[in-house]
Amino acid sequence: MTYSEVIKQDHPEGTMSVKAFKLVSAVEREMLMGDKAHINIECIECCGKNLYIGTNDCFIYHFLLDEKISTAGKVTFAATKQLHKYLGFKKSVTELKAASALTRLLVLCDNTITLVNMMNLEPVPTGARIKGAVTFTLNENPVSGDPFCVEVCIISVKRRTIQMFMVFEDRVQIVKEVFTPEQPYAVAVDGYYLCLALTTQYIILNYNTGISQDLFPYCSDEKRPIVKRIGRQEFLLAGPGGLGMFATVDGISQRAPVHWSENVIGAALCFPYVVALDDEFITVHSMLDQQQKQTLPFKEGHILQDFEGKVIVATNKGVYILVPLPLEKQIQDLLASHRVEEALVLAKGARRNIPKEKFQVMYKRILQQAGFIQFAQLQFLEAKELFRSGQLDVRELISLYPFLLPTSSSFIRSHPPLHEYADLNQLTQGDQEKMTKCKRFLMSYLNEVRSTDVANGYKEDIDTALLKLYAEANHESLLDLLVSENFCLLTDSAAWLEKHKKYFALGLLYHYNGQDAAALQLWVKIVNGDIQDSTRSDLYEYIVDFLTFCSDQDLVWKYSEWALQKNEEKEKYHTHLAVLYLEAIFQLKSVATDNCTETTELLFKLRSLLQKSDLYRIHFILDKIRGTDLHMESAILYGKLEEHEKALHILVHELKDFHAAEEYCIWNSENRGLQYRQRLFHMLLSVYLNTGTSDCALVMAAVDLLNNHAAEFDAALVLQLVPDNWSVQLLCPFLAGAVRQSIHTTRMTQIALGLAQAENLIYKHEKVKQKGTPILLSDKKVCQVCQNPFCKPVFVKYPNGGMVHTHCAANRHLNSNMIHRSSSSSNQT
Repeated sequence: MTYSEVIKQDHPEGTMSVKAFKLVSAVEREMLMGDKAHINIECIECCGKNLYIGTNDCFIYHFLLDEKISTAGKVTFAATKQLHKYLGFKKSVTELKAASALTRLLVLCDNTITLVNMMNLEPVPTGARIKGAVTFTLNENPVSGDPFCVEVCIISVKRRTIQMFMVFEDRVQIVKEVFTPEQPYAVAVDGYYLCLALTTQYIILNYNTGISQDLFPYCSDEKRPIVKRIGRQEFLLAGPGGLGMFATVDGISQRAPVHWSENVIGAALCFPYVVALDDEFITVHSMLDQQQKQTLPFKEGHILQDFEGKVIVATNKGVYILVPLPLEKQIQDLLASHRVEEALVLAKGARRNIPKEKFQVMYKRILQQAGFIQFAQLQFLEAKELFRSGQLDVRELISLYPFLLPTSSSFIRSHPPLHEYADLNQLTQGDQEKMTKCKRFLMSYLNEVRSTDVANGYKEDIDTALLKLYAEANHESLLDLLVSENFCLLTDSAAWLEKHKKYFALGLLYHYNGQDAAALQLWVKIVNGDIQDSTRSDLYEYIVDFLTFCSDQDLVWKYSEWALQKNEEKEKYHTHLAVLYLEAIFQLKSVATDNCTETTELLFKLRSLLQKSDLYRIHFILDKIRGTDLHMESAILYGKLEEHEKALHILVHELKDFHAAEEYCIWNSENRGLQYRQRLFHMLLSVYLNTGTSDCALVMAAVDLLNNHAAEFDAALVLQLVPDNWSVQLLCPFLAGAVRQSIHTTRMTQIALGLAQAENLIYKHEKVKQKGTPILLSDKKVCQVCQNPFCKPVFVKYPNGGMVHTHCAANRHLNSNMIHRSSSSSNQT
């Protein structure tokens, strides 16, 4: 069979196909056997560039394989025959294994393993060999630790027997003989563990301890068993139902099985793929997601083995190599087919085969490509996560949207490109609904990343693009962007806002960039109706507030007349007026001058404003004067905030103006009632007395306060507050006034009570007069219900004239409309 016949593509690949391998000829039949049709290939071994072939006529052939890669990336193999050797038997060479550390080739022929030199194929001079072997394998995870020996496990011709040997350069040594519960047919070794295919099942056997672990049943009479070590303490087995099963030495499976043919002949591993051979096809299965990825027709194949990552397959007449395509090429093919999940799984699996730094660069790019694929399919959540994980330069995404990047941006798209689209119009094919969805996604994504590390170095591009999107979509977040810290480029943003008639927002942009004059000019035009923008219905009030806090006095005076013409009420300007007073006072105080009249006049006006007005912003003014010597003003402001203790403390301790403190209590309690006034005066008294020192001035101030305002105090509370060492004579005016006030209050209360009682008596008299004819009740009268006499002048009279006790009437549950209640002690005879 020719090479072209072997690889003829007459089998359609499945929908999950990936071109993972390419089948390349290594040794054609003419090189091996010429025109001798009876010669068949029985076994192969590959060690580096050395390829060994065992035939059915007891020959060993040695070839050197030279791999060549063309400029187009095409891989070919040139095999050069070195020599061949006849072993002298009339049997087939059934197995070959290379021990490169010993430069020995182990050859199984006629149940005997012979050691031959790898270079000249001559048997070792000592004649060392192992007899009685049905099949054998090498322990790739040896336990001896001796680098100059290999460990060999054979299935012995003795029934149900496994033997372990140590093979040296010129001698062999048996180490262990193990008996199995059934006849073994195939074996793989890892350390002390043997994975065995017995007659009816697979088992794991520790030949050091003798402990065995059953895996799963398998009938060797129906199928050819496959046992292959694929990694440290892990094996691949041909299981029932056409499954390739993975098993560890602990008897468990850490991977899901792969589905291959029922009549699989051989299996090989080339991470991340498992390759299987049956009588018609080579199939490639992913170890990452267990899917079949590729199918290659291959007739009459009977050998499939992997050698140090090189997968070789053979028919009876020729040898071929499955050349893996670079994983990056496979991943790109998957992405080109929009098979994102498969591409990502394969990329993650490639981590172990690629240097860390190279892998990270490759994987980030793959994530970015996958993100654009999901984006084009409007899978925005998936796209966002991929962009973030791949640390996408956000300008790659912004550049898809026409005119969003600033004109000054020097951004150039990645090469090779991350996607196939020129812009959003091409991607959406002009579909406006899709375009709107894409713009909404970009708004959301840019808003999320603008405050993260993703935005580093690109803040101007991000914020400018975000402003343009918000303005175009009339989005409410436009104003939030402009009144907070942002990096919108003024030139691009201003032109865009003007284009979309967002004049109020444009004013905010000017203000953020220190151009208040331009901002006010725009806003005034809106209020005057010169330009249209309905963003704020209260724009006039907004301008007034803006002027109130504006630090540019020229601008304030420039627009003050306009503001007054638009609204003659001055309440909006109280805060501004207070600020102007303060600034003028501060200015005068900073200038060394003997003329204090102007300062005094301004202070008087400021205090009058602060006392009489309730419209200015108290906290704002308080912050302005905090830390200055305007103590009286601070006290007034604290009074407005109902923080009287702070105010009185300032007047008493900072200014030591006791008269002002008394006046404070008076004007703050105007129209507030006696109780409120008493609370203020008591508070002032506490400030005087709770100083912790014996300040004579404060003591006298307290005495004067009590003596001069005795009516404003609760005498009982005052007597609890004043010190015990104060004499009665000291408080004589207060006590006299308090006693007079108390007597006056008592007498006034008695008068009020008497008047109330008289008024009540009048009302009772009027009530009796309204009753009409009196009802006489004597001790001879009895209750019509209980027949007992009445003990109290309280009764219920029925319309028929009968009288009953009130409790008897209640117990009868009579209709309330039929009961006439009457209680009359005054009518009793």
